[in-house]
Amino acid sequence: MTQRQDLQTHLNQLLQVERFKDYGPNGLQVEGRAQIKHIVCGVTASLALIEAAIAAGADAILVHHGLFWRGQDGRVTGWMKQRLARLLQADVNLFAYHLPLDAHAELGNNAQLGRILGWQAEARFGEQDLGFIGSAAAPSRLQDLGTHIATQLGRQPVLLPGDGRAIKRVAWCTGGAQGYFEAAIEAGADLFVTGEVSEPQAHLAAETGVAFVAAGHHATERYGIQALGQALALDLGVTQQFIEIENPA
Repeated sequence: MTQRQDLQTHLNQLLQVERFKDYGPNGLQVEGRAQIKHIVCGVTASLALIEAAIAAGADAILVHHGLFWRGQDGRVTGWMKQRLARLLQADVNLFAYHLPLDAHAELGNNAQLGRILGWQAEARFGEQDLGFIGSAAAPSRLQDLGTHIATQLGRQPVLLPGDGRAIKRVAWCTGGAQGYFEAAIEAGADLFVTGEVSEPQAHLAAETGVAFVAAGHHATERYGIQALGQALALDLGVTQQFIEIENPA
């Protein structure tokens, strides 16, 4: 068991929240009961996750994507009312960590995606040093790497082949980091892996020769929150579980 304030202090220090400029608030987003025994971890604070966490007896929910994002007008209506109402009725805490969880050198989404795919980061790149880059275990063809990614993540990725070169240097940044493609190219990558692709990246891949893989926003960001939950169980003596809410995005 731990106290809500102790959990927040531990998380904020562990993830170095003060380092990051982010789109929404990191940390405690909805206050619930003071004592926490059981934590449910998930990718996004959807109503489906909230309902599942309450059914699982959660005292706190820990997510990567919280309730509040840039551009929201602050009104508590519709889907926001539904999510908040369930949390408040059940007296369940909601903690959310976005960029700090992406960036953590061991527990973060990028570190854990590298672990899952067998890549070791040698350097960082991009805004706020969120992107990871390292050498492939051996030069590989994009099609072979695409098959490996699909097998490990359980989702067929979108492959943009570039000029077909052998992949020696791999850069990656989970989620919606397609805007990091140019920084990955400048960092010397032969391949950039992220979650999503937008229209400009297809042209950049063709014109620069650097391959691009979109492996799924949700699929690339399932692993950091699981590693964080496991670390909390060891550090604070709480119980934890990960609940998967399927998302094709």
